[in-house]
Amino acid sequence: MPSRRAVAERARRRRARRIGAVGFAVAVALPLTLWHRVIADIASEFRLDPRYLVTGWTPWVLMLLGLCCFIPVVLEDWRNPDRRFYRPGTGAWFGWGITLYLLGFALATQVAQIADGLSAA
Repeated sequence: MPSRRAVAERARRRRARRIGAVGFAVAVALPLTLWHRVIADIASEFRLDPRYLVTGWTPWVLMLLGLCCFIPVVLEDWRNPDRRFYRPGTGAWFGWGITLYLLGFALATQVAQIADGLSAA
């Protein structure tokens, strides 16, 4: 019979995983919801021009890279800590993920403002 502490710890980990999954889903859906028109406008004028690729796609690539940085964090959470080669320490991946995502989010806000200014003119 597991102790109360072990049961509470498992419940806490399950709750944290659910919150993390919901947070990840929100982080994926939020840019698509806020800027679907801007993304469609940028994609509709696609060309292999370095200036276009850098100015148009940098925010979305940064957010995607930030989300990809969470993959090692999730994989480490699923691994059994009692295994032989278990190695905790995904704090740097988590930090890079948050940083890249927020940087991309800020740049996407500016790109959307510029696109709205261009369409209003």
